Amino acid sequence: MLQKFKIKVWSQVEIDTTRGLFRGTILPRSENDDDRHIVLKISTGYNIGINVETIQSIKKFGYKKAKYQIQEKEFPYSDDKPNVKLLGTGGTIASRLDYRTGAVIPAFSPGELYGAVPELADICNITTEKLFAVFSENMGPDEYKALAVAIEKEIKKGIDGIIIGHGTDTLHHTAAALTYMIQNPPIPIILVGSQRSSDRPSSDAALNLMHAAYAAGHSDIAEILVCMFGPTSDEYGFLHRGTRVRKMHSSYRSTFRTIGDIPLAKVTKNSIEYLKNSYNHRRKDRKVKIFPYFNEKVSIVFYYPNMKPDIIDSLVDNGYKGIVIAGTGLGHVNKPLYPAIERAVARNVAIYMTVQTLWGYVHMHVYETGRDLLAKGVIPAGNMLPEVAYIKLGWALGQTDDLEEVKKIMLTLIQDDITLREPYNGYLIYQGGVPEVEEFIKKFRK
Repeated sequence: MLQKFKIKVWSQVEIDTTRGLFRGTILPRSENDDDRHIVLKISTGYNIGINVETIQSIKKFGYKKAKYQIQEKEFPYSDDKPNVKLLGTGGTIASRLDYRTGAVIPAFSPGELYGAVPELADICNITTEKLFAVFSENMGPDEYKALAVAIEKEIKKGIDGIIIGHGTDTLHHTAAALTYMIQNPPIPIILVGSQRSSDRPSSDAALNLMHAAYAAGHSDIAEILVCMFGPTSDEYGFLHRGTRVRKMHSSYRSTFRTIGDIPLAKVTKNSIEYLKNSYNHRRKDRKVKIFPYFNEKVSIVFYYPNMKPDIIDSLVDNGYKGIVIAGTGLGHVNKPLYPAIERAVARNVAIYMTVQTLWGYVHMHVYETGRDLLAKGVIPAGNMLPEVAYIKLGWALGQTDDLEEVKKIMLTLIQDDITLREPYNGYLIYQGGVPEVEEFIKKFRK
């Protein structure tokens, strides 16, 4: 089709199709895609695909070849700014897009970061180290342990704050794991990612990185935190505690929410507003305790109606030492699972109950089912999030096989992984369509 109209890639064109007229720049097509469409970057910055069968004519009005490489500039270090270390795991917090392959290539060196996000130099001095290059779904216990060890080294070297660039899909799992493996750190440790890649006009990458850099360098909160967009607008980010945060939407920029509580702070690229006053404060000492342990023979089971006992039996038969159940309601499963649970407990498998509602607490004394499960050895985990309970149980079993000691570890409160009560504003889900909610939304979405 391009040969027919004597058009080259990177040409700025008007394409008349049976579906209308489109104007933009022709991009190289990904090598892995089909050969029946043309990729066009339109004025909004977004890309569209045009089926060649619909094209009636193509007119060229210009030519503009994109540059893959981010211009690297020397990062301007300043003695009066805090020193922050960025540890990379493979998440693309600042990037460039290779249109030929469709791959998003991370910008990671200090010079590349400064070229991509020059505002960082106004916030702190940044050095970088790439620990892994994996998608977040491939993060696991080995990476958690390596991160904990690397963070300990940076703390002892005297760094003022740490940022961890991470893919968003399992960012909350890593945040929980580091909360348990790194006890009482003297500085902020901030996990950050981006929901949308840097080539998109609506990308949250640069702002998230600036917010995380400010929090790492200037925040008084010395804990494991997740820093991502607060509202869907570009106004500010939230600092979420690592044990109470969860990804709640597949594509929204404001996908991360604190569950059963409120975030610790709001942060911008030059300010921080604390929303709670109960947190560990930044210290000048270099003391930190790390516990880089994890037993991989732990599973999480999301209960569903008519679940069969062989699900539990298969885990036990395969040598699993711990099971977290995300039960219905106040922490329930069906009666056919009872014998399998009894068999598991008899073989010294630790079983903990959480709620699949996410918000709220396990209350197993209320109904007969809950009381039966308690009698069979299932242990309620309060309002611990299912994923957090999974991480904590793996961490506990990595330290000891003594189930009483495991229970002590599991039910000892660490960074609000179990809270004594849910605040009045800890559960807020606005339902669209309700008149008073729609009226409220109009104040923010014009």
